[in-house]
Amino acid sequence: MGLFSFIKSAGKKLGIGGDDEAPDADAVKKELASHDLGTEKVEVAVVDDKVVLKGTVKDEADDLKIAETPQAAPVAPKEPVFYTVKKGDNLWKIAEAQYGKGKGAKHTVIFEANKPMLTHPDKIYPGQVLRIPDLAD
Repeated sequence: MGLFSFIKSAGKKLGIGGDDEAPDADAVKKELASHDLGTEKVEVAVVDDKVVLKGTVKDEADDLKIAETPQAAPVAPKEPVFYTVKKGDNLWKIAEAQYGKGKGAKHTVIFEANKPMLTHPDKIYPGQVLRIPDLAD
């Protein structure tokens, strides 16, 4: 059983009828709207038996949540930024290095983006790879 075979049986079914029928674009659009992910500017289309999403969302985190929705194919997400923790690093220093001088207080954004791997902002270790999210302006 492949990964996609397993995922196909997960999540809410949004098709018209039986399990093997293509999903309904309106049902998918309605389901996305129900999660308040800022999908007002997202177009939903069904191509063969796959859902294709085109458009923009409020922020990168919402884009990733939508991409994880069963039967949804992500549309060219931004390239993620990763940082490997070095000896002597802390989240404040990493935030200033990644976001610019004076933006160390944004260390909480990095911490939240890396939960549950990080359980406390002071507990990072050399060799850990952290995802550095974009700042919402």
